[in-house]
Amino acid sequence: MSISRHFVLAAGGTGGHMIPAHAVAEELMARGHHVALVTDERGAKIPGIFDKAPDNRAQVHVMPAGRMTKNPASWPGALKAILAGRAMARRLNETFRPTAVVGFGGYPAMPALLGALADGIPTAIHEQNAVLGRVNRLLAGRVDAIATAYPDVQRLKSGYAGKVHLIGNPVREEVKALREEEFPALTDESVFRVLVIGGSQGASILSSVVPEGLSMLPIALRRRLQVTQQCRAEDIERVRKVYAEMEIPADLATYFNDVPEKLGWSHLVIARAGASTLAELTCAGRPAILIPLPSAMDDHQTANAKEMTEAGGARTIPQARFTAVELAKQMQKMALEPGALQNAAKRARNCGRPDAARDMADLLESIGKAPIMNDPLKVGPTPTSLNLQGVPA
Repeated sequence: MSISRHFVLAAGGTGGHMIPAHAVAEELMARGHHVALVTDERGAKIPGIFDKAPDNRAQVHVMPAGRMTKNPASWPGALKAILAGRAMARRLNETFRPTAVVGFGGYPAMPALLGALADGIPTAIHEQNAVLGRVNRLLAGRVDAIATAYPDVQRLKSGYAGKVHLIGNPVREEVKALREEEFPALTDESVFRVLVIGGSQGASILSSVVPEGLSMLPIALRRRLQVTQQCRAEDIERVRKVYAEMEIPADLATYFNDVPEKLGWSHLVIARAGASTLAELTCAGRPAILIPLPSAMDDHQTANAKEMTEAGGARTIPQARFTAVELAKQMQKMALEPGALQNAAKRARNCGRPDAARDMADLLESIGKAPIMNDPLKVGPTPTSLNLQGVPA
């Protein structure tokens, strides 16, 4: 009879938290373990994440997650939601009997981790960014293990060094597969493919600056361009018109569900510096021009970009200096110097940590309590998905 364990993964409802959680869930389930996800309404609705888990073995539980802002008026409601989520998490623990609970950041992770701590269940947190996030900062001192995506993480106390593990940021298998492929062939005559991705908060400025910047490139380079760009709905027709006037072939959309495929044939990526974006760029080995989102909490995107930029795999342009002229200048340096893009791709790849999901699963197995036999008579009933907020689980 095979040995199986149960793990609870808790993640805030954004792709930056959910994608790593999904990658680790797939790794754990491939090992024969059972997984339950705790998230919020947004996380439960993200397409292509836990709805495509192997054999549909991942349970999804929507729990309340209070968000405490600087406004004291928000505190009573947030505390009430956190306590309600903690109570739900403890009920899940009673029926699902996890051997470990891991939080991937975001407010939905807090109730799950608080419930695990109350029940004496081993706990871990995973930090995707180069600055420890708010929820992870609150709980770092109490958990058993801290997994990081970068060797240098700001706001992580030195006293926690004994339980810190450099894991990397888990990526989807489709991205990991790109690591085995060669950088797309590029000659002075071939099509030059540019991928522009920015997320809902980042796409607007990219839509304003990138088309103008590309229009300033030397005509010989401009005629070779093929652009794939994410745009906000309110920007997309304006951007399409600009590219048409410049006679630059452009594929525009508000959302791409096949980013790994597009990343695979791209020669250069222009993007924000979110944790998942950086992990995918470095895993695949794709050079980039990065424009960190200045409003990101603790300016963590600038910190995220540091490793890849210092290694020579990317060029970082602060948003205050992100102009069409500056973009055109940086693109010419990367595109027109012989071998520059290929060299940057290799340096980006050297920053990648493709085994992050495997290593994170190893860590969770190592801190988990005694394994549970995969026997319905011994594991107790499998709970139906808990949901206080009326979201289908």
